[in-house]
Formats: sequence, structure tokens, C-alpha cells
Amino acid sequence: MANNFWMGVIVGWLVGLILGFLLPVIGPLVGGFVAGWMAGRGIGTGAKAGLFAGILGAIVIAILLLIGGTVLLGAFGFIAGLGTSLVIVVMAFIYQGILSLIGGAIAGAIRR
Repeated sequence: MANNFWMGVIVGWLVGLILGFLLPVIGPLVGGFVAGWMAGRGIGTGAKAGLFAGILGAIVIAILLLIGGTVLLGAFGFIAGLGTSLVIVVMAFIYQGILSLIGGAIAGAIRR
């Protein structure tokens, strides 16, 4: 069953990423729903899968900012990217994490 959980997190993250470009609020919500649906086993597990899918998205955004800043501006870009990525990670944790958690909890409740 742990396989379904992590597969749901990854698929939910991908769905949230793709839909997030088109529909910024709906994307993380649907991604969390997909993660929660695939993870199954109730509201708690669905919410946790959705939260992890949202957090994974925030971490990927931070890494891309860090790499992009370093490549474009060298050491100054690294420092600027580090500061920016810390702020964005906190904001994305809150934004993506909460929306994905809600979507995962809804899916877990329905699937239960």
C-alpha cells in the first residue's frame, strides 16, 4: 500500500504542475485530489498525500530558482536565488500545500 501512496503523490504533483499553469487555484486542488484518490484509505491518508504532492511542487520550484539564478548570474545569482527560493518555498508550502491538502482530504473522504 505504500507504493500507492508515493505513486499518488508523484502523479498528483504532476497533475497539479500541469493544471497549475492553466488554472492556478484549481491545479493544486485537483493535484491533491488525484494524490488523495490514488493513496486511498481515508481522509487522513488522502490529506497527507495531497500535502506531500503540494510540498514536492514547492521544493521543485525552489531548486529551479536556485539553479536558474546561479546559471544566469553566477555567485550573485546563487545568493539572490537562495533568498528568493526561501521566500517562495514558504509561500508555496502555504499555497500549494493547503490547496493540495484540501483536495486530498476530499478525495480520501469520497474514496473511503
